[in-house]
Amino acid sequence: MSETLSGPEPDSKYLALDYGEKRIGVAVSDENKKYSFSRDYLINDSELLNKLLKLIISENVSEIIIGYPVNFKSEKTIQTLKTEEFRNKLESFLKNNSVNAVIEFFDERLTSSIAETGLMNSGMKKFKRREKGLVDSLSAQIILQDYIDRKNNLKDRLI
Repeated sequence: MSETLSGPEPDSKYLALDYGEKRIGVAVSDENKKYSFSRDYLINDSELLNKLLKLIISENVSEIIIGYPVNFKSEKTIQTLKTEEFRNKLESFLKNNSVNAVIEFFDERLTSSIAETGLMNSGMKKFKRREKGLVDSLSAQIILQDYIDRKNNLKDRLI
């Protein structure tokens, strides 16, 4: 489900995407790859790949983590297949534009629920919480932080 890399470039960042048919939640790590930060979501339209390319280049992204939607039995769903198709398109697009970034899937189960609960508990006004793009980007942030924490925990065990 994931590709390996000898090690991320120094000062590069991770990018997480929560893929959806209408919106893509976006989060980026810091250069030390310790923390994730949500960014504005992107509209899933004909300009999506170009917008992602600009973001990947401007943020010096070495790894892209895409939330992998499977059901509670770890079975693929229709959304899983659409997400796999998106990954293939993104991979080809980046290759055609000479961008070398590793793309990995990471389990996203429950991230939307966690994001919605977090927004409800944040004190944010109800009108603002209804903006679905906020949930998408917060979900991407949760996916990325989980990825970072798991990767760092594995690294600590090997030392």
